[in-house]
Amino acid sequence: MEKKDKNISAMSTPAIGEAGFTGDWRDMKPVIDHGKCIPSVKNKPACYLCWLYCPEGVIKTGIPVEIDMDYCKGCGICAEECPAKAITMVNEGDENG
Repeated sequence: MEKKDKNISAMSTPAIGEAGFTGDWRDMKPVIDHGKCIPSVKNKPACYLCWLYCPEGVIKTGIPVEIDMDYCKGCGICAEECPAKAITMVNEGDENG
């Protein structure tokens, strides 16, 4: 007998809406240090708490993890939830980010 997951989850992807690309609203942007990011370090699907908690659904699971900056609003939740502290928030105009 096949086991079914009793958890129900909704999946969505960012799309251009009435507001267009919303990434230009942010003052801060997330920058990933792939040398600390658990999926990159382990070279296998692991962790992805940033993806799970992102309210905009702009983080792509994979190796390496990617953030769709066209829609990221810079809330910083991904950085707060990252157990490896691989994501830092920097000023939008910062040349290093």
